[in-house]
Amino acid sequence: MRNQTQHFINGEWIDSTDSKTIDVINPATEEIIGHVSAGTKEDVDKAVSAAKKAFPSFSTSTKEERIHWLKAIAEGYKKRSKELIDVMTDELGAPLSVSENVHFKMGLAHFKQAAKALETFSFSEEKDGHTLVKESIGISGLITPWNFPTNQTATKIAGAIAAGSPVVLKPAEKTPYAAMILADIIHEAGVPKGAFNLVNGTGDVVGDTISSHPDIDFVSFTGSGAVGEKIMQNASKTIKKVALELGGKSPLVILEDADMGEAAKTAASNMFFNTGQVCTAATRILVPKAKKDEFEKAMKEAVASFSMGNPKEEGHTAGPLVSEGQWKTVQSYIQKGIDEGATVLVGGTGKPDGLDTGYFAKPTVFSDVSNDMVIAQEEIFGPVLSIIYYSDIDHAIEIANDTVYGLAGYVFGQDPDKLRYVASRIRAGQITINNARTDFNAPFGGYKQSGIGREWGEFGIEEYLEVKAVLGMPS
Repeated sequence: MRNQTQHFINGEWIDSTDSKTIDVINPATEEIIGHVSAGTKEDVDKAVSAAKKAFPSFSTSTKEERIHWLKAIAEGYKKRSKELIDVMTDELGAPLSVSENVHFKMGLAHFKQAAKALETFSFSEEKDGHTLVKESIGISGLITPWNFPTNQTATKIAGAIAAGSPVVLKPAEKTPYAAMILADIIHEAGVPKGAFNLVNGTGDVVGDTISSHPDIDFVSFTGSGAVGEKIMQNASKTIKKVALELGGKSPLVILEDADMGEAAKTAASNMFFNTGQVCTAATRILVPKAKKDEFEKAMKEAVASFSMGNPKEEGHTAGPLVSEGQWKTVQSYIQKGIDEGATVLVGGTGKPDGLDTGYFAKPTVFSDVSNDMVIAQEEIFGPVLSIIYYSDIDHAIEIANDTVYGLAGYVFGQDPDKLRYVASRIRAGQITINNARTDFNAPFGGYKQSGIGREWGEFGIEEYLEVKAVLGMPS
């Protein structure tokens, strides 16, 4: 049982101003595994005050100092690998292999990449007639999601440290422990007191206080569109900058010349990845009408080759959904798909056979879906895919863009010209062709209602900076 009921403020763990706590539940066992403090406005005020005191020196620290801190964090992070992997499996329900090879490694990659990007990053540049200066934006409020306890947290922290911006972090209350381990790692790396602060709590208390706080200059949030809208409203009262990474309903366009067996494996892998709890998940599979029978047969075989079960047991590809509430949401969407007339190709409502305990949901694939159905338009955030059939490439592009979202897109095929054509016309922030590897220096963020701003690499540093033009700088 983890009873970690303190906040990390000004370089030390301190008691909350209130005794209320939040249960943290293991989604695979449905058991309470610990508690964290339900932080208050006063707790946030303390954290902001510490950040304000740290700002003058932290914002003027040298690039070399920041690179040193980032590298030291990366080293400390590696030393705590087993603890981080175990705790993410417990709080998120990710299989141990996924916690290690995805969550842990992505977090590490962001700290290493930020240090590397900082080596060649220029904070001052002489232009024709003026000097361009990039300075720390001020105090940053970071509000992170539960589905990637280290990835999203690490990229935000790394960008802020690289830019010299003190932060106040609110981790997701469902998965808080990985971030609390990070707090110790950051402190042990020698990051100055007050430059990093962590306050646990709920979104409607700690999150609202951060997004509306007059002394916080920038808010970086990853989560749902509804909460993103609320954050923008809160931030507008003090005209603070906001970066949002929100939802998605990403298309996977399978071209006619694609190997349907490999394409189906790609689609199934995308569905099982983090149990479908991924904002970039390819949840709309666009398939040529002529390939319907071939693809559906391949899809059934592909799904059957993956395994869902106890995340502590080896060999499983996916674990449970994060909570009972999320399980119920996914069930309601599966039922909506059935009610709308889509064909259940694989799965359906209820729990998989033999998995009565834990928030497990059947991996579900719908066929004969039209893009105006609820299951094709709304983000489900679970292992649910919709197959939509198209007549030609331009029809596929039309379907792909017929969404309020624009976070990611995927194209699978052989003809280089067709791959480039489709990739260039999908309106989304990141397009992946044929299972290309992740590039942590590539900008990450969305079009339309998928968000504002970019993270990762140089673009992630830029978010935490203001731009100043100095005219008449003496030589």
